[in-house]
Amino acid sequence: MQSQSTPSKRWRTRRELNAIILVALSWYPVAVSAAAGDPSASMFSFSGFGTLGVVHSSDHDADFTSTIFKPSGAGYSHDWSPDVDSLIGAQVIANFTPRLSAMLQVISQQNYDNSYTPHVEWANLKYEFTPDASIRVGRTVLASFLYSDTRDLGYANPWVRPPVEVYSLVPIDSSDGIDASYRWHLGDFVQTFVGTYGATTSKQPTGGNADARRQWNISDTLEYGAATLRIAYQRANLTLDGLDTFFSAFGHFGAQGMALEAKYDPYRKPLEFLGIGALYNQPNWFATGEWGTQQLHSVLGESTAWYVSGGYRLAKFTPYVTYGALKANSNTYDPGLTASALPPYLAGAAMGLNAGLNAILGSIPVQRTTSAGVRWDFIKNVDLKLQYDRTRLGEGSPGLLTNLQPGFQPGGTVNLISVAIDFVW
Repeated sequence: MQSQSTPSKRWRTRRELNAIILVALSWYPVAVSAAAGDPSASMFSFSGFGTLGVVHSSDHDADFTSTIFKPSGAGYSHDWSPDVDSLIGAQVIANFTPRLSAMLQVISQQNYDNSYTPHVEWANLKYEFTPDASIRVGRTVLASFLYSDTRDLGYANPWVRPPVEVYSLVPIDSSDGIDASYRWHLGDFVQTFVGTYGATTSKQPTGGNADARRQWNISDTLEYGAATLRIAYQRANLTLDGLDTFFSAFGHFGAQGMALEAKYDPYRKPLEFLGIGALYNQPNWFATGEWGTQQLHSVLGESTAWYVSGGYRLAKFTPYVTYGALKANSNTYDPGLTASALPPYLAGAAMGLNAGLNAILGSIPVQRTTSAGVRWDFIKNVDLKLQYDRTRLGEGSPGLLTNLQPGFQPGGTVNLISVAIDFVW
């Protein structure tokens, strides 16, 4: 029997939605002042954006979330969840000189601890050597995907959210460090190369940190008329605190245990990602798609994902369809420690470690999603989106669902309904 939302959960949903609205209203006087051209802030430009959304999931024994860094979502935690897509953000750019500027972007959305405390998404100092060559120092975006720059800017995207099959491959979207950009003009072609080096630390809802060190990303974007093509490669040394502690226990079981620890422990293991994306955007229609592969060199394995999407614009309405798939390229089972060769007082512990290892291997997501939706630009700078997703989980896989409950059945089908209002100013 599927569980239903309790009155306390419904109250909490309304409370969080009200909090988002209050944050949005608190930015309004600042936006009006900036728009009015306040002489005392002539060197500053201000902009804001946000999404008010709710999502319903047909599976009440697990949660659908937009990223692994969110602790709850639609399904088990909430019948209709505002946490998946809702956010409010603001950005300030200060132009100190024609070549030197600074940018700060702050976002309030559901955090790892279930709060909506605003956090700094981007904060950097930029120097332009020429109009086509620049360098930035601070927190910048990682250009891993075609829609990396607008990942949180719902109004700039055709869907409620970028397809999770591909965008889950690299959930980290910013870097603390340095990046450099150079743009070439080759006739009607524009080519932009960006290189980034830095580090990122993200809090996990399950506790501990996800640390990406020695993180570098290179991307090359080619534009020609309505066509855009991007290819990106990313590499970092990744450590996940909770899993690192678990796999250290294997090291106490001799050579076999140390070999398993070395193979699966995600302590400073290389994370590699290669992605390709393309967009063709005409005034009346668009077609886009991305492909990516991720290798984590640990228990988290190797995955490949892709999607294709297209839509047609009819006055203020844009109906669209999307198909995406995510598969595991690595093994999802390992016999682990040979418990039969161990003394009885160690065999039980070995079997427990083996069970934990295979639970993690079996959680590598596999799924396919068919989506259909419509965007309505009903007033200036505001849109309304309605989207339906039907996801088939891989055999024995939980897909990208989180907060799995005892009654959850892997390998099933999940239906989502999403409603969102996006706005910019």
